[in-house]
Amino acid sequence: MKLNIAYPPNGTQKKLEVDEDSKLRAFYDKRLAQEVEGDALGDEYQGYVFKIMGGQDKQGFGMKQGVLTPGRVALLMKPGDSCFRGFGRRKGERRRKGVRGCIVSQDLSVLNLVIVKKGSGEIPGLTDTEKPRQRGPKRASKIRKLFNLSKDDDVRKYVNTYRTVKEKDGKKHSKAPKIQRLVTPLTLQRKRHRRAIKRERINKSKAEEQAYHKLIVTRLKEQRERRSESLAKKRAVRQASQASRDLSQASKQ
Repeated sequence: MKLNIAYPPNGTQKKLEVDEDSKLRAFYDKRLAQEVEGDALGDEYQGYVFKIMGGQDKQGFGMKQGVLTPGRVALLMKPGDSCFRGFGRRKGERRRKGVRGCIVSQDLSVLNLVIVKKGSGEIPGLTDTEKPRQRGPKRASKIRKLFNLSKDDDVRKYVNTYRTVKEKDGKKHSKAPKIQRLVTPLTLQRKRHRRAIKRERINKSKAEEQAYHKLIVTRLKEQRERRSESLAKKRAVRQASQASRDLSQASKQ
């Protein structure tokens, strides 16, 4: 079994080939994210503590957290799940994918480990060397934190990830990544424009609401007036008919 051991503080990584089951027995039946003491690997790993981060079998199926089995299973997964690479062609699409359980077994060919606690001795090629970071931070706040800058300093001068790019005609020029969340006068102008559009939309909706309210009031007033006119006409017709009946009865007497 191959062991990929990483040491994040130095940014280094080392691969070991271990064939003895007596050394690998300490990792068997352990789950992902569990910590294992490195004394079983040899005297040079005395005092080290490793954390299991993942692994693969000989066919390339990776371990998935939460699947409590040492073997391989087929799960119905959707795009975005762990151990699922690619995008769905349709919305809500799911596919059945083969993954390994989160329990370490003898069928694994590669096991990924991270050093959680460093021992007394140094591991050659892992803890005694420091690999510089290839790319620096891109976010403006993280660049300020790295170089201890204030908000008044220009962050664009402190991007330390410039690289030279060679064009087809042979010319070379330096290229830097785009700084994320950088507040510039243009971004502030766009923010003000968005706020102005939002304010105009609110004022327009308020004016339309007031106009609609006025229209409803006038319509109700006109409806009441028409109703009162119709009632007055009916009352006048009723009074006229009553008067005619009274006249007819008086003439008969």
